[in-house]
Amino acid sequence: MSIWAENATKIKREPQSSPIKTDVLIIGGGITGILCAYELQSKGIDCVIAERDTVCGGVTHNTTAKITAQHSLIYHKLITHFGTDKAKLYLDANLDAVKKYTTLCQNIDCDFEIKDSYVYTLNNKKAIDDEFKALDALGYNAIKSTSLPLPFDIECAIGFKEQAQFNPLKFLYNIAGELQIYEHTRVKEYKGSYITTDGGEIIAKNIVVATHFPIFNKHGLYPMKMYQDRSYVIALKNAPDVNGMYIDESKDGLSLRNYGDVLLLGGGSHRTGKNGGNWDFLRRAKEKYFPNAQEIDSWATQDCITLDGVPYIGLYSKGTDNCFVATGFNKWGMTSAMVAATVIADMLEGKANKFAKLYNPSRNMLTPKLISNAFESAVGLLSPFGKRCPHLGCKLKWNKDEHTWDCSCHGSRFSKNGKLIDGPANNNLSYGDKLL
Repeated sequence: MSIWAENATKIKREPQSSPIKTDVLIIGGGITGILCAYELQSKGIDCVIAERDTVCGGVTHNTTAKITAQHSLIYHKLITHFGTDKAKLYLDANLDAVKKYTTLCQNIDCDFEIKDSYVYTLNNKKAIDDEFKALDALGYNAIKSTSLPLPFDIECAIGFKEQAQFNPLKFLYNIAGELQIYEHTRVKEYKGSYITTDGGEIIAKNIVVATHFPIFNKHGLYPMKMYQDRSYVIALKNAPDVNGMYIDESKDGLSLRNYGDVLLLGGGSHRTGKNGGNWDFLRRAKEKYFPNAQEIDSWATQDCITLDGVPYIGLYSKGTDNCFVATGFNKWGMTSAMVAATVIADMLEGKANKFAKLYNPSRNMLTPKLISNAFESAVGLLSPFGKRCPHLGCKLKWNKDEHTWDCSCHGSRFSKNGKLIDGPANNNLSYGDKLL
């Protein structure tokens, strides 16, 4: 259970119980779905959210809630892969998102704070230098440092001034107050403008899939061009205030930020269904760097990773004119969700959006990661025996640390008794005997 829920008053909504007709159906009641609905409502567009479980009860509930355009060391990679113009679009889109949060949060009690953001390295100065040069080419004045208020020495770091952090649940429960939301309403089938759910039928002119990992397998090839990654957080009392947001450029490093008098220590990431550092990695770091601190909370989250590092935002596929998607936020869901809400709302209104082409889900995906992702899927599909995921039939693996059944192909997860925890699977496991 994340620390955010302890300080937020949860909203509750009834399930769908009768047919619904609406301009826009949004599938998924996390941060992306709520921001999309909020943006559409502000434009006078009628919309409804259908949430399989509870509002913000999934990945949004477990974020570290860093509002920043500094998405690790992404800009050097973007210039290399896409060129300077598109890298500048990505930077501008996310800087705009930070500004929108700053404006929205002025009158919302959500523990919003302006903080600087840093990516540091222990032994890879070249990576920091390359990123600094990339940002300079994009006209952004990043800051460089060789020391940070952290309990270990760094080689160097690159920073973005005046980014932000907040309590995402306090923010989202507030802006969701006037939205039309149906909880415990699972979407089962999509046929053009007709959607069937556990509660009946929904007729919508347009549909937005904001389910973290897209649930419609017949379109868009998302199982091929995306995978999921898990990472872990522990919350510490009696730890120092680091006065900022920090993340190691190495995948095996630590992430740090404060929330009030609590320090959030993150890391231990790995592909879902594979072995990784988990909470043990963080607890060893806690004993090394914060021996006098006390752990008061721990949780894990899951992120969709795209093949080229850029989210998929726009039409679900070339063959679905009325269906849109927002997914693949690569661990940077706060600003990416705001970008998605802006881009999709403009598209639904028939307005041009200068960022839409960059995020186009149907862009070329011929990258080396496509081969490695396809290989992982093939291994899961062809592995003999064992329990299978109802999504596409991959073999499930027992996660002894979290006591769940996990799919390494596409990231679906189930409780030890077979209840669905994370998609893209849309159903519980159905076995007549006990799973353990």
